[in-house]
Amino acid sequence: MKQAPVYFENAFAQLNEFIQTHSDKKIMFLVDENTHEYCLPILLAELPEIQDMEIIEIPSGEDSKSIEIATQVWISLSELGADRNSIIINCGGGVVTDFGGFVASTFKRGVKFINVPTSLLSMVDASVGAKTGINLNHLKNQIGTFTQPEMVVINPDFLLTLPDKEMLSGFAEMLKHGLIQDVNHWKQLKKISALNPENLAPLIQASVEIKKAVVEQDPTEKGLRKILNAGHTIGHALETYYLDHQIQFTHGEAVALGLILESYIAVMKKQLSLNDFEEIKSVIDKFYTKVDLPKAEQILPLLMHDKKNVGKEIQCVLLDKIGFCNPEPVNISIAEVDLAFDFYRNN
Repeated sequence: MKQAPVYFENAFAQLNEFIQTHSDKKIMFLVDENTHEYCLPILLAELPEIQDMEIIEIPSGEDSKSIEIATQVWISLSELGADRNSIIINCGGGVVTDFGGFVASTFKRGVKFINVPTSLLSMVDASVGAKTGINLNHLKNQIGTFTQPEMVVINPDFLLTLPDKEMLSGFAEMLKHGLIQDVNHWKQLKKISALNPENLAPLIQASVEIKKAVVEQDPTEKGLRKILNAGHTIGHALETYYLDHQIQFTHGEAVALGLILESYIAVMKKQLSLNDFEEIKSVIDKFYTKVDLPKAEQILPLLMHDKKNVGKEIQCVLLDKIGFCNPEPVNISIAEVDLAFDFYRNN
């Protein structure tokens, strides 16, 4: 499956050209309250050709990825006169692009949509791969589709609107891309002294290209694409656990922690060298604050709902070395998770 074009240079010009060629179509902007205030004005200033548009706002945060909010947006689209020829432009972070893609792919059996990611996480992760989704009872992305946007528009200027916590959230996925596929990308990332748009802008495209190359080879996650789940089996479970307990914890923080914990399990399984693990941990520790972990058995029910699982086995993709990840999932036990948790608490 060929991926949607991702524009970096002259990205707004490409979007404006698309809109001009679809000037007879109703344009629907999907935003949250933050991107409505800080990002949409930047975008609209670059799109003078829009003739017919509406704006739909959803609450910010992971809780918006629900069937209840999706139903409200479908109703709003219908009431605002959207039809099968309308175009939805998702302007926001990963929640907005995941959610907006799902809404667009299901409204009237599918309408065109464009993603304008405004967070680092959505630029380097949600921008590529055609995954759309909503959560089910706080379990992440249990309902969704594989649907390509018409295009993805990436402009690092949006990063100037982000707090440090959101920059860290996206940076974890960039680190993951280096760990699973490109040791040179990892080496460049670990040299960064501060997470700001000036330092990161040159590396965003490289990170996107790594993910794009993977998903073009395996669009529906039958083989190679599974490496993109590195750090996510335990990471997603912890993210859901903290969300359920009203503890602020971003997706990227969860992935960074998951990479440490899963890499330690890879060492225990003699799949990853101790030297590589120590380098991974030291780089992640440089950027991310240590967190208090729950007991391993407290996240067991969440681990059991991971989409990679087969039967009652918890499956995980593990690093072989920095720059290479085996796409074949391996079974991990709750005892191994418990040992990884103990190591993290004490080191």
